[in-house]
Amino acid sequence: MNWKLFIARRIYKSNEGGRKVSKPAVRIATAGIAIGLAVMIVSVSVVIGFKHQVRNKVVGMGGDIIVSSIDGAQLYQMTPIVGNDSLMDVINRMPEISHTQRYSVKPGMIMTSDNFQGMMLKGVAQEYDRTFLQKHLLEGEIPTFTDSAASNRVLVSRSVADKLSLKVGDKLYTYYIENNIRARRLTVSGIYQTNFSYFDDLFLITDLYTVNRLNGWKPEQVGGIEITVKDYSQLTQANDCIRSSINDQTDRYGEIYCSRTSEEIYPQIFDWLNLLDINIWVILILMTGVAGFTMISGLLIIILERTNMIGVLKALGADNASIRKIFLSLSVFLIGRGMIWGNIIGISVCLIQYYFHPFRLDPATYYVSTVPIELHIGWYLLINIGTLLISVSMLIAPSYLISHIHPAKSIRFE
Repeated sequence: MNWKLFIARRIYKSNEGGRKVSKPAVRIATAGIAIGLAVMIVSVSVVIGFKHQVRNKVVGMGGDIIVSSIDGAQLYQMTPIVGNDSLMDVINRMPEISHTQRYSVKPGMIMTSDNFQGMMLKGVAQEYDRTFLQKHLLEGEIPTFTDSAASNRVLVSRSVADKLSLKVGDKLYTYYIENNIRARRLTVSGIYQTNFSYFDDLFLITDLYTVNRLNGWKPEQVGGIEITVKDYSQLTQANDCIRSSINDQTDRYGEIYCSRTSEEIYPQIFDWLNLLDINIWVILILMTGVAGFTMISGLLIIILERTNMIGVLKALGADNASIRKIFLSLSVFLIGRGMIWGNIIGISVCLIQYYFHPFRLDPATYYVSTVPIELHIGWYLLINIGTLLISVSMLIAPSYLISHIHPAKSIRFE
């Protein structure tokens, strides 16, 4: 075994025995690394989990990319486009695309005997992906929606149902105002809850046929096409591909196609989510600094305690660089010990929250009911490697204190 590592291990083992000042120094250094690493692991898991859950809710009720009329900048009042099979085939053949579905919307109002509520009636067809709604369905069932027949059944959110005292099986009357007032009676088929107020407070889900009839559109016309990409990280490339194929083209009624990503449609939400990245970097920098400075203080204490030993080593012919390597090796032992505890604590907290959800949030404020956690081994490895490298780098400068220790004086040092 290398003699430097041998001496470092002997110092480490004697420190564990609690000689003089070393025991608190070792504990401080180990605790600093452990706490800093645990906080970084938990923070990264929470922020990444929160971003992904909110993003999934935004695109879950819509899509990663929306193709609509260029005049349909507002989702509430849409100019129809022709969404026939040929257009769907063009989009589906693109390698970045995993699913497409048509939809239409109609603004209106729900009225009961003692209350009323503004709403958006969203119509979907038979190709609609029911996975998201099924996951957030609380009561009832999701009916089979088509573009060829009216089901007269509707899904309402929990917030709307509570405001209007609705339950599964109830009849509700909806009204739509244009040149005249049109009414439609619908039956509550199910109640969903996404905890995303933008959707829960507005959207009722029914069949595409009903909404197109209310809008007075042709059977081939729709409000837009919702598109899901295979890899969200390739969202911009997928949208560019769609734009190159259909943007600025017109349908048979003269409407111009326009493709937009969910980030372009909801910029305020995604800008807010992007700000969380700044929080992550602030936490990582602060915790790395805490870990590094506790290691510096621990190293300086150990060097001062071992001044006599340093003098003896110099008297025996060891140079400053060799002695510095001894104490840096000792520091790596301490950092490794702290990192083991930090991983145990941090990952344990993440696993407990992931499976048992003890920490809860107000969904009206945070859009989620529990603190979200995303377990990501890749991020944990990067945090560990970064902590190790930065902590050791921060110890290089303090280790030069050894160069100022003179053998004659230090051998007599008590």
